[in-house]
Amino acid sequence: MTLTSLIDELRERDHHVTVYGRGERPEIETWLVTHGVPVASRTLPEGGPDPFIEIRADGEVVGIIGVEAIEGLLEPPIRRPGDRNGVSEGYRALFAILERTVFTGMNRRELLAVSREIEDRAFRVGDGTLHVSFQTFSTFRSQTAVYRTLGTETNLDIHIHGVEDWTPPAIPGVTYHADGTARFDPYWVLAYDGGPDVTQACGLVAEEDRDEYSGFWTNDAATVADIATAFKPT
Repeated sequence: MTLTSLIDELRERDHHVTVYGRGERPEIETWLVTHGVPVASRTLPEGGPDPFIEIRADGEVVGIIGVEAIEGLLEPPIRRPGDRNGVSEGYRALFAILERTVFTGMNRRELLAVSREIEDRAFRVGDGTLHVSFQTFSTFRSQTAVYRTLGTETNLDIHIHGVEDWTPPAIPGVTYHADGTARFDPYWVLAYDGGPDVTQACGLVAEEDRDEYSGFWTNDAATVADIATAFKPT
């Protein structure tokens, strides 16, 4: 299964979000529409509950969360793995309930925040295998400190894939895989198998087009395993 086919397969899911609110359109509704998610609006009666969003996938409700709790997604946190300070419960909840939703128009900061969620989960579990793609090794340079933390403070088996245009430093627990064919261009991919607990598996696939990305993140172990096949030698 190719990375493109994974995105296309999930794009076929019947995935809808309903925003229940009062008065002005909440920012999260605008954000979801901008990122290609089908959204419906419903007005809450006076005296009813606070505004919230409901997420359905294939006809089933997969999550409900208050609008105020998810403002963090609009300016997601960028931090070191293991540092949970300043990360709202709402952001983590939204990361969970919007998994396997195909987004469009994602920017690099938003994808970096999603990547940090995956890296942080791997850090907290402290074991298992993490595969990460970089279009070139030189683009990994800015992430060296993050992966030194992951490699030296855990028992993770970390694999960095990319075109060898720079010699990265030796880091305990990190193996580099040089790819002369740029097979991950134009993709941004992470796959963590969850180590001893497959319920902790998570991954990200995003395809770049003119500095914007379309793709999804997932907490589904089977989907993560499909993502991981992309890292096998061709």
